[in-house]
Amino acid sequence: MLDATTPGHKLLLMLVVIALFVAVMGAILFAVDKPKRVPRWLVTVGFIGPAMLALVFGLVYPAIRTTYTSLYNRNGQEFVGLDNYVTAFSQDQFQIVLRNTALWVLLVPVVSTLIGLVYAVLVDRTRFEKVAKTLIFLPMAISMVGASVIWRFVYEYKPDQEGIQQTGLLNQLIVWLGGEPQQFLLGAPANTFFLIAVMVWIQTGFAMTVLSASIKAIPDDIVEAARLDGLAGFGMFRHITVPSIRPALVVVVTTIAMGTLKVFDIVRTMTGGNFETSVVANEFYTQSFRINDRGLGAALAVILFVLVIPLVIYNVRQMRMVEEIR
Repeated sequence: MLDATTPGHKLLLMLVVIALFVAVMGAILFAVDKPKRVPRWLVTVGFIGPAMLALVFGLVYPAIRTTYTSLYNRNGQEFVGLDNYVTAFSQDQFQIVLRNTALWVLLVPVVSTLIGLVYAVLVDRTRFEKVAKTLIFLPMAISMVGASVIWRFVYEYKPDQEGIQQTGLLNQLIVWLGGEPQQFLLGAPANTFFLIAVMVWIQTGFAMTVLSASIKAIPDDIVEAARLDGLAGFGMFRHITVPSIRPALVVVVTTIAMGTLKVFDIVRTMTGGNFETSVVANEFYTQSFRINDRGLGAALAVILFVLVIPLVIYNVRQMRMVEEIR
């Protein structure tokens, strides 16, 4: 019998998976090619069935299992009801986590969207538009961990002693201006805002790209009519640009908010969640895999899931409204 870790077993497993995939796709294609010989419900099941199974095993079952685990103690052996949720909302440690998460969700979408919108308007149809948009979009091509490492160097601190050079860009600028270097990532609650700046730096490019495309899609006749009515500058921006791209604004804000709710990499890489910088996703990881409190970790995961659901529903409704208008 082959060992599960041997190359032969892995090769056999790969061949079995490929064979199953070929068989399923062959059955689907056969059903499509011969629609009169196969009942329509069977064709529907052939197309939708695999996706539904993937959703059940990849989303529905884990959600139910996590909710079940959240009702038990750290070892999963004693039923404790809602005690883990009470702990998550009542203890000072977790209240700080919830406060930080709220700050992230409030600031990152608003600031990123605002900067992206202003930037998109300012560079729209200028000679250097492509270069300017490329520069602001570049952070989107960097992973969260990579961006965190970059900004750790930006915030790097060294004691202000003779002969010691600051390697952190921000502290070096402060020293050149005659100030004292600061430990940006240690002092709460300001350190949370310095972490938020990293996410804003990444997401601004996404906001700018989507909103710029929406601005270019505004019909020229609307713009010309507004100019004939005497609108220009900020008036044009307020009364024509913003109302015309409102659906795109909503999608951008909610999409960034959903990503921000799940933020983990930046906090974990830059501070490890220490110095009162932890958020729900990081605390879930810490409780589940560091402290081995499965019940509390599962409760935090459920809280995060519940917080994301309204944003997802609202985003879907807005996209449907846009499609109906079109």
